[in-house]
Amino acid sequence: MLNVLLFVLLAALTTAGAWWVAGLPGSVSATIGSYSLDASAPVALTLLAALFLILYGLVRLVTKLVAAPKRIARVNRRMRRVSGEKAVTRTLVALAANDPATARKEAARSRALLGSTPLTLLLAGQAHRQAGDDGQATAVFQELAATKGGAFLGHRGLMQIASGQQDWTTAQAAAIEAERAYPGAAWVKQERQQLALRTGQYRDALQLGGDEGRAALAIAAAEAETNPVEAMKLAKQAFDADPALPPAAIAYAVRLRQAGREKAAQAVIARAWARQPHPDLATLALDGSTDRLKRVATARQLAQANPGHIESHIMVAAAALAAGLTGQARRAVDLARQGGLEQRRLYVLMADIAEYDGQPAEAQEALRAAATAAPDPIWRCGVCSTVQAAWIPVCPVCSTHGRIAWVEDGGTTAGAPQPQSPRPPSPRAMDAITG
Repeated sequence: MLNVLLFVLLAALTTAGAWWVAGLPGSVSATIGSYSLDASAPVALTLLAALFLILYGLVRLVTKLVAAPKRIARVNRRMRRVSGEKAVTRTLVALAANDPATARKEAARSRALLGSTPLTLLLAGQAHRQAGDDGQATAVFQELAATKGGAFLGHRGLMQIASGQQDWTTAQAAAIEAERAYPGAAWVKQERQQLALRTGQYRDALQLGGDEGRAALAIAAAEAETNPVEAMKLAKQAFDADPALPPAAIAYAVRLRQAGREKAAQAVIARAWARQPHPDLATLALDGSTDRLKRVATARQLAQANPGHIESHIMVAAAALAAGLTGQARRAVDLARQGGLEQRRLYVLMADIAEYDGQPAEAQEALRAAATAAPDPIWRCGVCSTVQAAWIPVCPVCSTHGRIAWVEDGGTTAGAPQPQSPRPPSPRAMDAITG
């Protein structure tokens, strides 16, 4: 209805205008050379309006003809962009579907339509990687790393290629560049730490890592350090980070002993023994002397740091047997059995004591029991479950640091404190320890 009213109003205004023009008085004369033109005012005004409309139409036509190439170019760019975006989508789908041939084809098409943008370069690089063409992928990622805004993605791709080829040095260099392009990226920091572990740069890994596994990294850094003073600092850092980790105490105590600080070394071992006794700690403590009776005294003194623990009983028994004190050794073994120890090493120790005392039947009986006893604790990686002959800071199978633990064969932590009442150790236990 509104459109009809507007049409009627426009028609009325047009009619009124035409009526007004037709009623204009006067005439118009024009002379051009030998030609002259006489017309009434209405006719002249009408001709002038017609001429204006013709000129206006010509100007519009010329303007459109001049702008036509740009307009056609815009349309073409729009069509190329739409086609390029479709090619990008098809590339992503092909990559997700693990179809490297289609991914490479569509990635090349998207790059041809959209140009070498960070997105198209990234897709092309990933498509070449999926196809197993590391050479082409490297070239594309190098080009991507040189673009504005794509440096992180380019160096990340180069790092992944180098890691896949186990070229850890190149991978580490690419990781450093990636972190420089995107400072503070947690993912890059973790990758740099893993690469530092693979290349044996444990001090760098220690600086890049957090609190988890810090003691293990400090131990590894101390072992790799050639400067005794710096090695001491790193070993102390390991012990401070995890005093309950026997290898940390061993690393620190060994360097204290090398520096001639035997009392300090024994104090570190005692602190660790109070938290988590371990056979390696006992070995290190007793290695401070070659006198067998003195070693027995050292074992008794160390056992006082954790008198109710089965490892204390085993340590005293082994030291006493080595000194020929089989009576003390038997008492300590009995206490270990009372503490719940039924492992193979206990029965082997019993067999050694019986053999030393000239009791072959008893020794044979202990060896038969050892054959069916629970297995001894082992060093095992908590991530990949690989068994290691000795503790090492980094698992060589899964490259995880700080996860190798002393465990029972069933996977539980070995040497964990046994359930005990809060009362002091029994007189018999103290007798076995102090003699």
